[in-house]
Amino acid sequence: MKLRSYVEAAWYEAPGGFTEVSSAVDGRTVALVSSQGVDFGRVLDYARNVGGPALRALTFHERAEAIKRLAAHLDAYKERFYQLSFDTGATRKDSWTDIDGGIITLRSFASKARRELPDARVAVDGALEPLSKGGTFAGRHIMTPLRGAAVHINAYNFPCWGMLEKLAPAFIAGVPAIVKPATQSAYVAHAVFEEIIASGILPEGSVQFIAGSLGDLLERLTGQDVVSFTGSASTAVKLQRIAAIAQNSVRFIAERDSLNAAILGSDVAETDPEFDLFVREVAREITTKAGQRCTCIRRAIVPRALLDRVQSALVARLDRAVLGDPRSEKVTMGALVSCGQRDDVRAAVAELAQEAIIVYGDLDAPPHVVDADAKAGAFLSPIVLRCERPLQATRVHSVEAFGPVTTLMAYDTIDDAIAIANRGEGSLVASIFSYDTATADALVLGIAPFHGRVLVVDRDDAKEQTGHGSPLAPLVHGGPGRAGGGEEMGGVRGIFHYMQRTAVQGTPQRLATVSGVWNPGATETAADGHPFERAYEELRVGETFHTRTREITLEDIERFAHFTGDEFYAHMDEAAAKTSPFFEGRVAHGYLVLSFAAGLFVRSELGPVLANYGLENLRFLTPVYPGDTMRVRLTVKEKRPRKPEYGEVRWSVTVFNQRDEIVATYDLLTMNATAAHVPALEPA
Repeated sequence: MKLRSYVEAAWYEAPGGFTEVSSAVDGRTVALVSSQGVDFGRVLDYARNVGGPALRALTFHERAEAIKRLAAHLDAYKERFYQLSFDTGATRKDSWTDIDGGIITLRSFASKARRELPDARVAVDGALEPLSKGGTFAGRHIMTPLRGAAVHINAYNFPCWGMLEKLAPAFIAGVPAIVKPATQSAYVAHAVFEEIIASGILPEGSVQFIAGSLGDLLERLTGQDVVSFTGSASTAVKLQRIAAIAQNSVRFIAERDSLNAAILGSDVAETDPEFDLFVREVAREITTKAGQRCTCIRRAIVPRALLDRVQSALVARLDRAVLGDPRSEKVTMGALVSCGQRDDVRAAVAELAQEAIIVYGDLDAPPHVVDADAKAGAFLSPIVLRCERPLQATRVHSVEAFGPVTTLMAYDTIDDAIAIANRGEGSLVASIFSYDTATADALVLGIAPFHGRVLVVDRDDAKEQTGHGSPLAPLVHGGPGRAGGGEEMGGVRGIFHYMQRTAVQGTPQRLATVSGVWNPGATETAADGHPFERAYEELRVGETFHTRTREITLEDIERFAHFTGDEFYAHMDEAAAKTSPFFEGRVAHGYLVLSFAAGLFVRSELGPVLANYGLENLRFLTPVYPGDTMRVRLTVKEKRPRKPEYGEVRWSVTVFNQRDEIVATYDLLTMNATAAHVPALEPA
């Protein structure tokens, strides 16, 4: 099967220069890969000049909706992807994270974008910053898509998930992507990409696919382009040193080698649940995908007194692993992606063995496999090493054997455990197994600066925690130091990697126009009737309603106190209230002010407002005393569609007293029906 590139909205087959890709299971050729003849200057121009404008013409919500529909389309073809994935050496269970996980990741990004980003082409980052006393000059940060292309250089171990978890945030940000899969598993990525194009969902030019090398593409990048790379630290360094990338300050996101750690707390006894959880997790990590995961546990850090027992328990669990053809239901661990990768792992283990001893597994003898030829396939048994003095070692903290390999390391004190974990010079994830609060806290705070994610596992969260190596954890999937930057999974920060944060300064009205978010000082549009009587799409940002006034009496305050049970002294005792540096005497409850404010603008009749969704950014600024009057300014601040039936409206609520002093401010969130779905009572 010759893999084609997809460039300039057409499939392109190279005339020659093919690299053979072999099955990890039986060695047969499964694909031929080449990008010979691709004009990479035209590829970049097409992304920038066709894909970019097409994406920027859409709102965040429209892009998110496209990604959601793409996930549904791919879901229908995933069995085809599974069948191809077997030749990478992955079992069906291994491939679930890659294939189903990739599709889930698309849905996650789409959902987060619709919840957290506006239905607009510009995103606001942070609150309005007043820059003058009179309120006529202010500043606000906005996020806009870069005008270049996102070059995605993916790793072989997750050909589906790795591609989709990069593609989704770039697409939603509004930046076209050029996808370059790893050659060893490019045939899986190619099949997924074929369906992406066949779906017809994504705009022309928004995605392109390179089967083979990137030629001179990276030398053509500018400061508006982004490179997102997953792979070895040595390759990342080479890429970052390319003249165009270094000189043009090309944004470079890297997820690189990672000597991830798991620490068994010094409080744990062999009979504790945390002991078994630790052993199970280490065994699971080095057998899942044959240990070819960037988050795999490479260093298992154990109290010296428990080292022998952990080793025995781990060996017993690894003895249960069944190696062989991943298509077989009996097999629990498949092959490495290629014989070349197996040889690389053997060489790395040989280097580790200069500082640690191999206590399980055989580097030289072919392992026993089921339904496959151990010599034809890239099979390797799990390897466990043991390092007695890890603080005196160097290679075990710098050499990653990217396969079914881990090293047991002994420690004497918690400080030693922290020092050992941090010797990895930055990792994607570290896990702590402890039930003692002091031990767990000390370890978390000690290792946090060196690890992108810290997972604390104990008997209470064991059933629901996502696991040490789960790439589906909706948090940072990256790390400091040698681990690189990575993507911030599941959140809008991953989308912001592909956007420019710009401080815009001007009048409040100018900022409101640019951002699409109303802010105090901007123009108020007089409401055409009460806004609560208007359907979602009829409301305009900036539309403002001013209420009548209401007096707050001492009787109101006392009645509210007795009814709610909130008889705080500042509301009930004049002398006590005057001792406060904030009050001149008895004051109204803050929540009484909120309740009365609602009473001034809420409508009782059935209408477009379906529900109060909550309050945000609440501040009480000026005390309200008996005899004061209050009024409310209610302004449509922002709108976000949710479903065809309704959308979310964010209202700016400001409460004033009779001296026009601001008493309270907050954002009110309501769900408002669209015009076609405004509820009505059935005729009697």
